[in-house]
Amino acid sequence: LRLQSPFERLRPRMNDIIGDGGILKEVVQPGEGPPVPENASVLIHYSGFLEYSDQPFETTTHLKYPQMMKLGRDVTLAGLELGLLTMKKGEFSRFLLQPQYAYGEMGCPPFIPTAAVVLYEVQILDYLDSGQVDDFITMSLEQQNTVPMSTLLEVVNTLRSFGNRFFNQNRYYNAKDRYKQAMTLLGNRGTQSDLEKERIKTALLPLYLNISLAELRLERPHKALKYGNKALEIDSANTKALFRCGQAYLELHEYASAHCCLTSAQAQKPFDSDINNLLRKVTMCYKDSLDKEKDLYSKMFRELKGSVKM
Repeated sequence: LRLQSPFERLRPRMNDIIGDGGILKEVVQPGEGPPVPENASVLIHYSGFLEYSDQPFETTTHLKYPQMMKLGRDVTLAGLELGLLTMKKGEFSRFLLQPQYAYGEMGCPPFIPTAAVVLYEVQILDYLDSGQVDDFITMSLEQQNTVPMSTLLEVVNTLRSFGNRFFNQNRYYNAKDRYKQAMTLLGNRGTQSDLEKERIKTALLPLYLNISLAELRLERPHKALKYGNKALEIDSANTKALFRCGQAYLELHEYASAHCCLTSAQAQKPFDSDINNLLRKVTMCYKDSLDKEKDLYSKMFRELKGSVKM
């Protein structure tokens, strides 16, 4: 009696997702929400295995921040791309790919032998509908203005999510570029009703706050202050905006302005530890600054007094 191979033992647990037996799938951990849309950008962990091998021939599981991969461009295996389109956010699945959906009859020497069946373990960490963004950006301004407001806001939210992803990877320039791209699309919106104007302001507020924080991380407090103030123009009592401005003023050594912003923020959130800690720091810096100024004037006065005596 012949023993079954590892892949043969897997097959009965798997589903044929396209009907020709070329791509079999086993859901290990279900995901949530709708499946990945076409032309999306996916954030995944994956490992590829040959039969009888415990070690993957490629893997991303060692990466703290795996690369965001765009379907149709960065995912080069047909079977893996078709498999991803069946997955949901948070899902972990296995795919058994026949050669025609993997590395073909030639394989990929020296790592992948000829006509190799391969197993991929894939986890979808997140995905963003970048296809919708790409379609919107290729439109003319006139065409963009005929698109429903809800579509524009979806595109803006996707760009902001891209920016947040870059920010969390400490890629502040990339993050800022995505936030500004979203800001520009909102600014390009043509004739607006009062309701649309309010919806645009609501969408701009988190973008201004995020750009301000990115500029602080890039050690550009003047720019951070500019966008913090733009946020305050929309919502003068916004504690995040007041906090960002307080941080920027502190970096610029404008302690009185920093103190003013942070006391306003503290009035909104008296028990916020970040606000209270920064306010203490500003107060100390302000006191030191005043003491140094006082010493300087005292010294100047003594020198002036001495020169008059002569």
